[in-house]
Amino acid sequence: MRRLPQSLWCLIHATFALSAQTISLNTLYSFSGASVSSDPTFSLPQAQQLTVSIAICSAGTSSLAFFVTNNTAITDPGQSTSTTDVFEIPLLNGFGNWTGTAPQGGFLAVQNVGQTSFQVAASTGALVHELLPSLPLLGDTTNTQALIFSPPFSTVESSLSTYPNYTLPPANLSTPSPPSSPPAFSLVIAPTSSGLASGPQTACSVQSTSSSGSVLSNNFWLRDDQGWRSQWLIDGLTPSTNYTAYVIQDQVKLSGPIYFTMKSPSFSCPLVHSLPFCPSTSYAVPLPFPQSPATSYDSSTLPQSISDPLLQYMTNFTTMLLTFPCGRDLYSPLQTCESCQDAYRAWLCTASFPRCAEPPPSPPSSSSPTPALLPPQSGSNARNPFLPNVTYSYQTVLPCLEVCSAADRACPNFLGIKCPSPQFNAASSYGVGYIDSGEQGVLGGGSTGVAQDRWGNVWCNAG
Repeated sequence: MRRLPQSLWCLIHATFALSAQTISLNTLYSFSGASVSSDPTFSLPQAQQLTVSIAICSAGTSSLAFFVTNNTAITDPGQSTSTTDVFEIPLLNGFGNWTGTAPQGGFLAVQNVGQTSFQVAASTGALVHELLPSLPLLGDTTNTQALIFSPPFSTVESSLSTYPNYTLPPANLSTPSPPSSPPAFSLVIAPTSSGLASGPQTACSVQSTSSSGSVLSNNFWLRDDQGWRSQWLIDGLTPSTNYTAYVIQDQVKLSGPIYFTMKSPSFSCPLVHSLPFCPSTSYAVPLPFPQSPATSYDSSTLPQSISDPLLQYMTNFTTMLLTFPCGRDLYSPLQTCESCQDAYRAWLCTASFPRCAEPPPSPPSSSSPTPALLPPQSGSNARNPFLPNVTYSYQTVLPCLEVCSAADRACPNFLGIKCPSPQFNAASSYGVGYIDSGEQGVLGGGSTGVAQDRWGNVWCNAG
């Protein structure tokens, strides 16, 4: 879908006379029921394919209705108009749209507007107001901080090397520059008890809410092969509190909601994020609290005693992988040396950085599985001896078995990657049966189907 050029946007607050207000193409109009006539009418522009979108910005009367016609002889379309040329725009969660031919233009009428605030936009095919299908992504939370990502907005095209000059990315990846003209993103977080998700699900309604917490950092991050995302590190949230989060794109497109719960006041693990060699690592890890002024770990604050061994492992693995004639011979019709390296990197980072977690705040129901949590521990971490000792007690959630299985499937046999069997001892070191069923060779059918859902539940760590 094309994004409308920023230069075309214009926010207009107008007071109406009894005559119809003209709506121009590719212009955003914002109205308040207190400043318009009781039943305003708008003149629509000419277009072979015209799209009209409506967004309700404040709760109004239940009888509010929008009617559109592409018959210029009908200057005041409405419910009482008896003709097939009048169409009511249905509203769902505060959003509605109509698309049709309007070679001579048309009219849009509003009935029972009351004190409702709303937005109107007309375009040639592109939908202006939209509830995006992709959701924001929760990285993780601590007792006061949250790491949240926007939906992916731009993919990265990579060119494969060719034999004999076949190279793979280095252990410490160099992050490419983000797109030159990214969308404008904003984040809104509010306690779930505020009822934010029960109001109109439109950008103008959500962005009128005062967002909780303070933004420590906001940057673009290439987290995985899904593409670029906007990344927020938020502080100042309340421990043990349920929150609702939305991401707004270009002021008119809404993504969400997602839900999450802050950890308890005693939770001590800091967040680790923005590591070029582990781009998907974005969660709390059992580490000593970083030195002030830092409140979380990134590539500039993570100790070299942790990063250097991981970089050496990745370098050694890549050297071994390149003993195979990558680019000349095929070991799989589906996998390449690049996909093998990517899968191994994901496994290495997930296994090397244990994810701190807490039991669910209430006992799970019989239909809800228990997360793959290890018992509380303190001191050294047996899974990664390079992590320094901590003085607090913590729990971790096991990596998903599928992270190991992905590396097993993607890599050549001579590398000897083997994963524990679900029928025997896999559950002692991995979360089993959440994404896949656990049956040997069967993909899918797990108890949750995902490692993490939009409600903030984390069943196993997929990185």
